[in-house]
Amino acid sequence: MKTLDTDYLVIGAGTAGLAFTDTLIGQSDAHVTIVDRRGKPGGHWNDAYPFVTLHQPSAFYGVNSLALGSGLKDSHGLNAGLYELATGAEINAYFDRVMQHTLLPSGRVAWHPMCNMIGDQHFECLLSGERTRVNVRRKVVDAAYMGPSIPATHRPRFQVEAGARLVPPNALPGLWHSLGQPSEQAPLPRHFVVIGAGKTAMDTALWLLGAGAPASAITWVKPREAWLVNRITTQPAPEFFFEAIGGQADQMAAFGAATSVDDLFLRLEACGALLRIDTSRTPTMFHLATVSTAEVALLQTLHQVVRLGHVRAVAPGQMRLEQGDVSLPPDALFIDCTASAVEPRPVQPIFQDGAGGPLGKIVLQMVRLPQPAFSAAAVAYVEAHEDAYPDTAAKNAVCATVPFPHSLADYPRAMAVGMQNQFRWGQDKALRQWMRDSRLDGFGRLMSGIDPADTARQAVLARYKASAMAAMANLPRLLAPAG
Repeated sequence: MKTLDTDYLVIGAGTAGLAFTDTLIGQSDAHVTIVDRRGKPGGHWNDAYPFVTLHQPSAFYGVNSLALGSGLKDSHGLNAGLYELATGAEINAYFDRVMQHTLLPSGRVAWHPMCNMIGDQHFECLLSGERTRVNVRRKVVDAAYMGPSIPATHRPRFQVEAGARLVPPNALPGLWHSLGQPSEQAPLPRHFVVIGAGKTAMDTALWLLGAGAPASAITWVKPREAWLVNRITTQPAPEFFFEAIGGQADQMAAFGAATSVDDLFLRLEACGALLRIDTSRTPTMFHLATVSTAEVALLQTLHQVVRLGHVRAVAPGQMRLEQGDVSLPPDALFIDCTASAVEPRPVQPIFQDGAGGPLGKIVLQMVRLPQPAFSAAAVAYVEAHEDAYPDTAAKNAVCATVPFPHSLADYPRAMAVGMQNQFRWGQDKALRQWMRDSRLDGFGRLMSGIDPADTARQAVLARYKASAMAAMANLPRLLAPAG
């Protein structure tokens, strides 16, 4: 059996694992070994559907040391006028560049693709079966704990009866393969059933419409309605200062004035922070999916929407749901968009003693919503500066785990933890400066670079600070019903 020594063993080469490693080697002299089951870096992006893009601008995604994208705004399409959203293919190429041109050339990163962890100290090559023992001098880093469920590897939770045509979104751009030779041609579908209410379902419906499917040929199965983040509030450029930072001030004001969770979401909608597709229905889901107003407008053209709960079974020409059956054209193609990118997992302390090496384990989770790259990089910065954070308690104090909201009532709790983190960061001069310099911190530079003579922007900043204080004061009231 082979043996290797390393300071940090990072399990998972997705966004979190690479962002953590990039910052750690930039802030310390540590050696890092990365192990992943996939053959390329990038995690779930390797298996994403071909038309996937980021929800939010490329400018603050990826690793800290290398920019993603061109820094340009889109000139056409549903994101026109806003900063570019990297495609899945662009992200895969980017992460390969990070590995090949940044991490490996450092001489302090070892990369083991196509390998599966067996416990905390051994991994096995999936191709040869050879096992390697890892002597970890510092810590094991679990970078896969918050990994998403994705359509390509997801198993549907409903029955698929004989003859029903069910595909993941990945299969849609390849439908032309069904044409074959004239003697081999299979009938192409003329009706499409999108199953799911999340961002994947929205992406799929938008792709179908953009590729030529008429709205009348699409049935959308939505067990729940979702609140959606307005993408204009996420733009990290000075020209969007009033939408971004002003939008943050508006959101803090909503938190400060809300009398209940339901009232909070209505206030967030009223100030333009949140959107909904069906304005006649009150959403019950909020997973921070981010969209443009143009995307919402196009999704509103879909009128064949089924709201009968979750699907129980699909069959040729029929679908059985919790609250009834629906008849469909016999050639309908069912598209499974029910994989959740935010599977519920118990919140853990990020820094843990007594496991994964002499000094413990790190379980990467969010310290700011919804930013996995920034969160992982911030955790790495704290880990690298043990002079400032000498023990596990000190590290967890500035990197409290922000729970991902799975219900509307969860959101105030997540905001409370995130705001507490932000307050602590603001009191830490060195950490605050690192964040302001980080390309992964979308708004830090916008807020710190305001000209003192710019009275309009200074007024927005003052309003933000005052509203944030009111929000913190009111959050216990919003948290009370949730216990």
